[in-house]
Amino acid sequence: MTKLFDRFLKDSYKGKRLKANGNRIKHQTIRNYEYVLSYLVMFEQKQQAPIRIRVFKGNNKREFLTEKKYWAKFYQDFTSFLYKEKNCYDNYVGMITKTIRVFFGYLNRELGIVTGDFYKSFYVCQEEIPIITLMPEQLNFLINDNQFKHSLSRPLEKARNIFIFGCTVGLRISDLFVTKFSDIEYTGGCYYLPVKTIKTASRVRIKLPGYAMDIIREFRKSAKGRKTIFPPVPPTRFNNQIKSLAELAGWTHQISKTRNKRGRSEETLFSETGRAYRFCDLVSSHTMRITAITTMLMLGMKEHVVKQISGHTNDSKSFYRYVNFVQSYVDNEMDRVFEELGKIV
Repeated sequence: MTKLFDRFLKDSYKGKRLKANGNRIKHQTIRNYEYVLSYLVMFEQKQQAPIRIRVFKGNNKREFLTEKKYWAKFYQDFTSFLYKEKNCYDNYVGMITKTIRVFFGYLNRELGIVTGDFYKSFYVCQEEIPIITLMPEQLNFLINDNQFKHSLSRPLEKARNIFIFGCTVGLRISDLFVTKFSDIEYTGGCYYLPVKTIKTASRVRIKLPGYAMDIIREFRKSAKGRKTIFPPVPPTRFNNQIKSLAELAGWTHQISKTRNKRGRSEETLFSETGRAYRFCDLVSSHTMRITAITTMLMLGMKEHVVKQISGHTNDSKSFYRYVNFVQSYVDNEMDRVFEELGKIV
């Protein structure tokens, strides 16, 4: 199986395998394929046996039952390996399973290796991962507290600026780091950022506030011929920097972390090292987009306008994954409703 999967990966790289709409497979998707291959190789090593691929003719009941049993056992053993030995959670196991299903479709349709439909019984599990969201007052602190800004090291000041910009415009991080100085438009005395999002290919035109333009001007001073507004930063380094930023801001209160394995929720207050989770420890690059979308809604922007800015369609089911009304805001809204209720005669 791993040799055929390697061919699947290479055909995706070379453009021999395309999406259903004829577009090339994105590099990030292919990198995910590489991770899947590495897990398959590790699983084979653990089992001390290759994962076999057999042509299924479909006209023999005994053969059918044999193949059905083999692939059911493979799915059970492989997912157990991911959950128990690699400590993966539902979303990541689901991504791996989905990729394996795509791979089997490739074998059947593009290579003519008819393996049967047994792979369609591989369940693609999913989970809703809670993402840390900044309250408007926290975002306001980062934007306007100059004393805090000047206390930061130069790398953390740059991370702060990128983080603020991301929390303002709500772009996916993949779109944020490819945005160029030349993309900025000046019309009618206002600055705009027109963006075609990488993931959905939707066009977004975002009006930029003064502090966002100040951030762009700061980065322009040190660009030295760089076309993109923000310098490339490895994802792990950027995540570590914004965690440090949140810690220095004093957002260190203890908080729980919830993840799912096989659909069962696991809530913990402590990391694998035994250290209690703090708010700052769970801040990540994903916080930028969810903070921007939630802030717009919390401060009164109409939902359809927020969807236009965020690149979601009006009937998007994924939009609400990016909305996280923190408890204090929900409490205030409930108090307001109960207060109005008490006024009814």
